[in-house]
Amino acid sequence: MTHSYRQPGVVLTDRRFTVPLDHADPAGETIELYAREVVASDKAGQNLPWLVYLQGGPGFGANRFVGRPAWLGRALKEYRVLLLDQRGTGASTPANRQTLPLRGGPAAQADYLTRFRADSIVRDCEAIRPQVTGGAPWTVLGQSFGGFCTVTYLSLAPEGLATAVITGGLPSLHAHADDVYRAAYPRVERKVAAHYARYPQDVERARRIADHLLTREVTLPNGYRLTVEAFQSLGILLGGAEGSHRLHYLLEDAFVRTPGGHELSDAFQEEVQGLLSYAGHPLYALVHEAIYAQDHRPTAWSAERVRAEFPQFDAAKTLAGDGPLLFTGETIHPWMFDCDPALRPLRETAGLLAARTDWTPLYDAGRLAANEVPVAAAVYHDDMYVDTAHALETARAVRGLRTWVTDEFEHDGVRAGGPRVLDRLLALARDEA
Repeated sequence: MTHSYRQPGVVLTDRRFTVPLDHADPAGETIELYAREVVASDKAGQNLPWLVYLQGGPGFGANRFVGRPAWLGRALKEYRVLLLDQRGTGASTPANRQTLPLRGGPAAQADYLTRFRADSIVRDCEAIRPQVTGGAPWTVLGQSFGGFCTVTYLSLAPEGLATAVITGGLPSLHAHADDVYRAAYPRVERKVAAHYARYPQDVERARRIADHLLTREVTLPNGYRLTVEAFQSLGILLGGAEGSHRLHYLLEDAFVRTPGGHELSDAFQEEVQGLLSYAGHPLYALVHEAIYAQDHRPTAWSAERVRAEFPQFDAAKTLAGDGPLLFTGETIHPWMFDCDPALRPLRETAGLLAARTDWTPLYDAGRLAANEVPVAAAVYHDDMYVDTAHALETARAVRGLRTWVTDEFEHDGVRAGGPRVLDRLLALARDEA
């Protein structure tokens, strides 16, 4: 059953699909996927090609747009757009602390979650494509992790694609998670240095907050235990276009004076818990390192292990001297499953996933080298989330892939740059630029 309704300038249709949980067992258990079809109001009756959007993450449902903002307005000039909630996200059989116990204990939950990586997402797309397009290939727009999925799509089912557009999401074809994080920590350090150069007053503010957290136990209103490591993880903001400014505003009024002395303000705590909680996207924490897992090697809490190779991120050592506190970036750590009430029940499940060795390849280098699908990718110079060197190495490995390397945007360029970014990439893919 489908339901259609209108917003300014668009017609929306809710669509639901049934797909196998395990595509290797098509007659077995099934799950439900949700997607929202979007078409321009003045084109609703036209026979248009389709564009499917794969959201970044992993673990986030597709954008809930109102009207036709950002890149969507450009896409709607020529496409019907399908905003897909990838399996386990949004309204597509969500996987979280409330639903995963239906699978059984941690071992059963971990087994279940191995089917929530890019290869399963691509096979979901191919399962629903005939119902959506009548069998015609479609264009895919992959943002960040959605770009990782797009490279998997080009590896597993290129016949399903008319064009592929990737924004900030060209993965290494072979790097282990350890390699990813060894490249990431120096990038994060550069972003932190740039933030302090812009807002030098934040050096003392961050040190003061960190010292407060090292000497006191702070529990946020939602039950999140705010440790100094958790505070440092707010550096994930620094990968976005407005992230440095958002972090600055967060830090500038962190304390209030109380009868018992200075404490972290309710306003600060409220904002911080919204930034740190994984309640809305727990899959991000559960399978983030697994998106890099291939060739039967465990991830084994890679970001945590590799961080030990960069002692400058140790807050206690920093505060013993007079240097600036370093924030961290897009990394998942075991302590998050102790601090975050949305993740605590899933700690053992996460540990089992980190220990798994049965990960299969996500990319086919031979097939990518013979690629015939028009494909273009935006590579953001010094992207905090995706290593530029890794991205360009992959770009060279995909036949015909054209890149737009730019420092005009951060990782969220498809949002900040909107129509211009998508227009540029479609022109590149079509060899019109």
